[in-house]
Amino acid sequence: MFQPKATRRVVLGSALAMPFIRSAAAQQTYEWVAGSLGGGWYTMAAGVSALIKDENPDIQIRVVPGGGLANSTRVNNGQSQMGWGIDAFAAAAAKGEDPYNQKHERLRCLGSGYSPTEHNFLRRADAGPEDMRAILTQRGLRLGTAQRSSTDEMTLQRAMRFLGTSPDKVRAEGGRYLSASYNDIAAAYGDGQVDYIYVALAKPAAMLTEVSQGRRPTRLVAFPQDVRDHLEQTYAYSQGIIPAGTYPQLQSADVPVTTMDSVIMVHETLPDDIAYRVTRTLIRNKGQRLVTIHPSMGAWDPAVSWRYQGLPLHPGATRAFREAGVMPA
Repeated sequence: MFQPKATRRVVLGSALAMPFIRSAAAQQTYEWVAGSLGGGWYTMAAGVSALIKDENPDIQIRVVPGGGLANSTRVNNGQSQMGWGIDAFAAAAAKGEDPYNQKHERLRCLGSGYSPTEHNFLRRADAGPEDMRAILTQRGLRLGTAQRSSTDEMTLQRAMRFLGTSPDKVRAEGGRYLSASYNDIAAAYGDGQVDYIYVALAKPAAMLTEVSQGRRPTRLVAFPQDVRDHLEQTYAYSQGIIPAGTYPQLQSADVPVTTMDSVIMVHETLPDDIAYRVTRTLIRNKGQRLVTIHPSMGAWDPAVSWRYQGLPLHPGATRAFREAGVMPA
């Protein structure tokens, strides 16, 4: 059929442009929201993004700082296409439960179990009570924890509420409740401004190692069983231990603690092929290669990862887990 010259030029121009459109799409950059600069999540996201690029040169991932509570909303709103989340809080976000006030219905995941994280409670070893209940309910408590509304600080408040106390009560009774960055907490403890620290960090945590090498004698505090049970049954945390020898100067035996784990959240519109290749890369490199990114990632097990029920599994991840033979067809 005859085509006017102008029409032929448009068609020809479109045809010539198509490879460039495909190339631009292939080189699209995806954003991964992680944790604070210098923290474990940021380090892991940077390492994983580099690993993904090594095996998939056309997948570009830009890592940006974030936080455990805000990341769910950021990914759900499409501001970042993927991000780290905490299993219990990601599940709460999907349901619109505390601390979220609406359902995050556009969240999907690439599985969980990527970085088991312990809740660590440190005490001065030269004076004062030794068990968590007595420490948190004492008058004049001087306690440091992570920044306001972080997963660390929110978990501490939940434990305190269960034990009949709160940050306001601590302050009203002449104590101090310091909510700040990890570096500032460690400095305040070293200077004697606070006598106790509560943080959620995957072992081996550089902050805990630093505190153990400081001037103040310090010990890890075990979580009472009823506190661990409450956090698990009410908020979907997990229970675990810090094995003896993890921090030789801080413990002489296993220390039972509350734990949580990391989930890779993605927006529902993340292309299936991208989700598939990211997950496939992680599966191929499980074990020592992930350990080189961060020691906590050595615990990741693809056969368990896909079973996480807090968020729907992205179809691309489903394909990768099934191809690996760890998920039934």
